[in-house]
Amino acid sequence: MAEHASWQLGIEGFSYADLYDPHRLADLAAAFDRHVEARDPGLLREFDAYRACQGEGMAPEQVSDLLVRMAPHLGDFVARLFHIEDARRRRMAKVVDEVRTVLRYRDAIVTKAAPKRFKREKVTDWDVAELDARFQTLLEALTDDRDDRERAVAELALRLAELHEEAERLAENGDVSPLEARLAPLRARLESHPGAAKRFAELLTAAPVAFVEALYDLALRWTFAAARHPELQRRVAGWIAFKTPARTDVNHLVPHSLVDRGVYRAWAAPEGRHRRRDGFHLTDARYRNLRPVLYEVDHCIYCHERDTDSCAKGMRDKKKGGYKTGPFGNPVTGCPLEEKISEMHWVKRQGDDIGALALIMVDNPMCPGTGHRICNECMKGCIYQKTEPVNIPEIETNVLTDVLHLPYGFEVYSLLTRWNPLNVRRPYMLPYNGKNVLVVGMGPAGYTLAHYLANEGFGVVGIDGLKIEPLPPELVGDLDTPPQPVEDFERLYEDLADRVMLGFGGVAEYGITVRWDKNFLKVIYLTLARRRNFRCY
Repeated sequence: MAEHASWQLGIEGFSYADLYDPHRLADLAAAFDRHVEARDPGLLREFDAYRACQGEGMAPEQVSDLLVRMAPHLGDFVARLFHIEDARRRRMAKVVDEVRTVLRYRDAIVTKAAPKRFKREKVTDWDVAELDARFQTLLEALTDDRDDRERAVAELALRLAELHEEAERLAENGDVSPLEARLAPLRARLESHPGAAKRFAELLTAAPVAFVEALYDLALRWTFAAARHPELQRRVAGWIAFKTPARTDVNHLVPHSLVDRGVYRAWAAPEGRHRRRDGFHLTDARYRNLRPVLYEVDHCIYCHERDTDSCAKGMRDKKKGGYKTGPFGNPVTGCPLEEKISEMHWVKRQGDDIGALALIMVDNPMCPGTGHRICNECMKGCIYQKTEPVNIPEIETNVLTDVLHLPYGFEVYSLLTRWNPLNVRRPYMLPYNGKNVLVVGMGPAGYTLAHYLANEGFGVVGIDGLKIEPLPPELVGDLDTPPQPVEDFERLYEDLADRVMLGFGGVAEYGITVRWDKNFLKVIYLTLARRRNFRCY
């Protein structure tokens, strides 16, 4: 265990043991300031002013802007601290790539360019089978991605849109000769592909502008048809590029069918929506792929820039004061924690999960206990009231899990509960103040209270009526030895069917079904148990 205490982190002068010492956390905060000053001294001066006034007298938009600009610096710093810069860089590149391809195709081509071009036409008048055959041939000839059809279509359509824009610009200037050099590789690939050479024989000899216009029109026409023709719609089902928010009917919020049971009729989930319980395995695995999460992030309109982020602050009634009421007469108050939701979405869109998580944890450091399948007041307050709201709990939980699955990701989350420079009211935990507090009940309220008290320097003893199972001593550490770092979160993860109840978490342990991943309870329990001023019985 001694080697863990002396493990040298990526910030000079700090070892792993320092992350559990409040005095050294203060030094780490100063090191973060130096990190920011070297990269953006103006931002640090602005942030210093924010820390000094604690936000008093500042416009909410101004605070949000500062936090969104500071979060990436925190992501950089923490990644360097744990030597995970490369892993973070790869994750960010993947997100940015998805935004630049699939999401850009959705925004620029599916929802704008194609409907604009064919707004007076009907797909029923087209030979869709021939259209599809031509486009699929073009796709096979000009793209190499056979596994991800959605991405291949997006890349091709965007490439042709760029060429079309260039062709129009050059034609307007009266000289299209530079375009031919860019078209030569496309012509060559079409000529070398047997199917394409036959289907596009006449086009291959066309002038540059006509050549580009024909291919661009084909991509737009297929896109327009794919969003409207039943056969093509089935083929692109599940593609976020073609997903549109469903209408919200407040009188039919739960889709269901009626099943005749003989003496009575019962509600049942529609066919295809059944999720059968299989033992005690997790039955709702959340969004496992990045793309559906990014669709939700893209669905957000980032209201924090205008202080209209009702998901976090509620729908304010500017005329009468207070909150507006929902369709059932209840006040729309938004997130009870006033979490920085829109800001988190913006930073997630840049691919910075660490920065996004730090933003969540300013107001919700116990976020493993919220999110997907736990709370949705934020969705009720979303600006979208007549269609599907942004699935904020899914995004929040995805940000958390994406961090947890980075190398030393659990250590990143754990550190941010004790040290988070974005939280100007308590940027790092305080040393023990000599006062002790008893917290009765280790459910969500109890463990959250224990966290805040521990950060204020109190000694905290938590007790619960359930038997609290001990955690492995090497993962917890003691007064003299820091815990063993967790490099791979999978080491902690357990299948719910094999998991033994730890007793920690109150209603979250015994009152929530296997729709929710109770491994998050271990994350919270272990994070608290590692604190030197916390004991649980």
